[in-house]
Parts: sequence; structure tokens; C-alpha cells
Amino acid sequence: MKQRVPVSQIMSKSLIVIPANKKVSEAYNLFEEYGIRHIPVVSGTKLVGVISKNDLAKVGFISQEMSKEVVLSLYDTHEVKDIMTANPVSVTAEAYIKDVAELLANHTFHSVPVLDKDELVGIITTKDLINYLVEQY
Repeated sequence: MKQRVPVSQIMSKSLIVIPANKKVSEAYNLFEEYGIRHIPVVSGTKLVGVISKNDLAKVGFISQEMSKEVVLSLYDTHEVKDIMTANPVSVTAEAYIKDVAELLANHTFHSVPVLDKDELVGIITTKDLINYLVEQY
């Protein structure tokens, strides 16, 4: 297995981001459209948080029997900033994959934004790490 590989080699660089003042329904639509589970939250070009698909549960009880319209109307009652994780742990693009894997293994979150001089340049998720490991074997 390769050693000392930076996260820049495996992170997602084509980012879908959302402003903090957007409705949760807009985040939901992005999750569905792009098949992703984590979205960096920005204010201008500054990272202010991360919203995950799991955060949607913070809005309230959503049941499988509810129509999509009802679910979206519930999500319209909150803004992303109401349910996101503010000031998330982040790393630089030079951070090693091993260090990020340890970080994710020791916490309950499943994504880490990647910054270069306070500018968002990527995101690395547990899925990215698993895919990297699969490629090694």
C-alpha cells in the first residue's frame, strides 16, 4: 500500500455547495439530483458548515408514507444554517490519507472539507477512502 499519499489525490474536487441561507428543501433536491450525502455550506467563498443527508432528520419526523410535496414543504420551513454542522473539522490538501482516515474513524462525521488557505478546494468522504482502499488490493 502506498504511504504518505495526500488527500488531494482522492478527494472530490467538483463540488456542489449551498449557501447557508437556502431552504433545506434545496439541499434535499441537491442530494437527490447528484446522489451525494454531504454538501459544503458556504457564505460567499468561505466554508461555514457542512450539511449531510442525515441532518435532514433534524427538521422533524418524516415518514415513508408522506408525499414528496409534503416532505419538501416541511423542509421549506428551515434554512440550511438551522441544521448544518457549523465550523466543521477540515484539512488541507496536503494532509495524508491515513490521517484523514484516522480522523473519520475517531469521530461520528463522514466527510471532511479540504481547504487551501481558507478556500474550499475539495471534500473527502468515507466513500472516497473505501474506494481508495479497494484500488489498493
